[in-house]
Amino acid sequence: LELYRKEKEHEHTMFKQTAEALASAIDAKDKYTHGHSSRVAAYSVQIAKAVYKSDEECEQILFAALLHDVGKIGIADRIINKEGKLTAEEFDQIKLHPVYGYQILSKIEVSPYLSIGARYHHERYDGKGYPDGLVGEGIPEIARIIAVADAYDAMTSKRSYREPIPQQRVRDELVKGMGTQFDPLFAKTMIHLIDLDTEYRMQQTASGEN
Repeated sequence: LELYRKEKEHEHTMFKQTAEALASAIDAKDKYTHGHSSRVAAYSVQIAKAVYKSDEECEQILFAALLHDVGKIGIADRIINKEGKLTAEEFDQIKLHPVYGYQILSKIEVSPYLSIGARYHHERYDGKGYPDGLVGEGIPEIARIIAVADAYDAMTSKRSYREPIPQQRVRDELVKGMGTQFDPLFAKTMIHLIDLDTEYRMQQTASGEN
């Protein structure tokens, strides 16, 4: 029994370290989103815990969020690191990354939640997202959580074309996006986390800074 437990622990550690290494490789492609995957994972778990997800569900959400952008490996560096706004054609290329991510992660058959997080994290609650235009609760829950965390990190991080957006404006955008871009419950949960974060420390903590 002890040997079995140790083997399971070893497998879990290997899986965790592989996921973290892959996430670092994705983030290294994009000079503007260093640490993005680990921050999105941290925010996703905070949301999941706030809505009382089990430890097992929180762990699945952690790994799915960590690998949500793995499909960016298939996108040209010149597009990912372009200074300023993308053209329509370049944005069409970027929009393929959830499909690429799904194709890569669906090979891990024992953990189907990984490919689900990758494919559906850019779907919108109102059905205007991509790649499949899913609506409302037709979007897998794990992806609805990641979508909110992903948007929060995108807004609070520096981009090639702008500085980080102030926390109050980020909050306003999440309020505006409730029921349109975002699942209302998970957007409301993120807003609550922002309201508790009076010193704007959430991003530093998620980045592993003190």
